[in-house]
Amino acid sequence: MHAHYLPGPTVRDVPSFEDFFETHRRSLYGAMCLVLGNRSEAEEITQDAFRKVWERWDRVSSMENLPAYLFRVAMNLFRNRLRRARVAARKSVTFKAGPDDLAAIEDRDEVVRWLKLLPPRQRAAIILTTYLDYSSEEAAKLLGIRASTVRALATQARAGVRQAMEEQA
Repeated sequence: MHAHYLPGPTVRDVPSFEDFFETHRRSLYGAMCLVLGNRSEAEEITQDAFRKVWERWDRVSSMENLPAYLFRVAMNLFRNRLRRARVAARKSVTFKAGPDDLAAIEDRDEVVRWLKLLPPRQRAAIILTTYLDYSSEEAAKLLGIRASTVRALATQARAGVRQAMEEQA
């Protein structure tokens, strides 16, 4: 009885990273747009996912379903960002009570109400930069986005809160 030998992938079977990128970047970006509903965030996740795959290219390039692996990496990146934003939001709502505990509680509750009106990314940006005093660069590292994106999100958050306050008044 002869053992059957199945050869592993040859150099011809494994695409170059550049070919893989060109073949799959549009489809991953499109999928992330649908999942996230935000083009700029989808672009960031797509870029980060390809960067992670590129960093591991020598280990993952011969995988049987590399596009599925790429999508899984992108979704993990997205979930990690959401998790970090939630943790930052939870930590930021802890305020020190002053001499008038009731007033402090009311102020905290009002801040929490306004923050809940914001989209999660804006909420995370404003909490990190305004309430926790992180620089845009530090907040960007925590959220895994660019500092300019943090500044834009914080500006949008302030405008959103101002508008909501004016509409309520």
